[in-house]
Amino acid sequence: MSGDSRKIEILKPFEEAFELMKKMLFQPFNFEKWLVLGFAAFLAGHYAGMGFNFPFGGFPPGQTNHNQISSEWEEWKPWLIVAIALAAVLFFLLIIVLMWLKARGNFILTDCIARNRAAIVDPWREYRREGNSYFLYLLIVMFGSIFIFGMLCLLGFGILAASGQGISNTRMTPLLVFFLAFFFLVWLGFAFFFGLTSYFMIPLMYVRRCRAAEAFRTVAGLVLEHVGSLILFCLFGFCLLIGAIIVGGIATCATCCMAGLPYIGTVILLPVLICLRGYALLFIRQFGPEYDVWAAITAGSVEQSPQPPQLPA
Repeated sequence: MSGDSRKIEILKPFEEAFELMKKMLFQPFNFEKWLVLGFAAFLAGHYAGMGFNFPFGGFPPGQTNHNQISSEWEEWKPWLIVAIALAAVLFFLLIIVLMWLKARGNFILTDCIARNRAAIVDPWREYRREGNSYFLYLLIVMFGSIFIFGMLCLLGFGILAASGQGISNTRMTPLLVFFLAFFFLVWLGFAFFFGLTSYFMIPLMYVRRCRAAEAFRTVAGLVLEHVGSLILFCLFGFCLLIGAIIVGGIATCATCCMAGLPYIGTVILLPVLICLRGYALLFIRQFGPEYDVWAAITAGSVEQSPQPPQLPA
C-alpha cells in the first residue's frame, strides 16, 4: 500500500457505525434477533459480567480455637501444594477455552454485522479454519508476552537483589526509575502493535479467507505504515471505551445490576457493542477492499446486508 494517498477519516466511520447499528437492531426491531446477536457478541468476548462481586456472607461469630486450627493446618498442609497446582491448571484451561471461543466468536460477530443476520451455526462452521488459526496466533502472542515480560521481571528482581548487596538506595533509585520507564514503554509498544494487529487481522482473514500468519504480515505492514492514523483511532477508541463504561454503569444501576451479569448484560448493552465493533470495521475498510468485510459478501446475500455509505474515490 505504499504511495496510497487516500484520506483516512476518524469521526465519519463512527457516524456510519451508528446508522448501521440502528438498521440492524431497530429497523425493524426483532427481540429474537437481539438474543442471537447478543450470544454472538458473548462468544466474541463481550461477557458484560467482569468485575461483578457476589456476596459470600460474613464470618461466623465466636472465638477461634487456635490449637484446633493449627492441628488442622498441619493435617492439610501436604495437600495445599496439590490443591494450588490443580487450581492453577484448571484456571489455565479455562483461559484457553475462553480464548478459543473468543477467536471463533469474533468471526461469527463479524459475519453477523456484515450480512445483517442473526446466525451462529453457519458462520461457526464456515469460518472454522480461520477461527482456529487465529486462536493459535493468540496462543503464540500470549506465551511470547509471558516470556518477554517474565524476563523483564527477572531483570527487575536482579536489580533489586543488587541493591541489597551493598549498593545504596540513593544510587539505585535512578536505575530503578529507568527500568520502570523502560518496562512501561515496552508494554505500551507491545500493547499498541499487537493489539491493533490482532484486532484488524479478523476482517482481513474474513475477506481473504487466509490464515493468521499471512494476515499478520499484511496487517503489521499496515500498522507500521499508518502509525499516525492508527494512534488517532486508538485515542478516539479510548474515549469511546470510557463512554461505553459510563453507559454500562448507568445501565447496571438502572437494571438493578442485571446489566452486570454475563450474557444478560451483553444483550442489554448490545447497541453499544454493535456500534463499537461496526466502527472498527468501517474504519479499517478505508485502507482498501481487502479490509472491507462487505466486499466479501456474495451477490446473493448483498440484498440482506446493510450497506454503509460508499467511500470517496
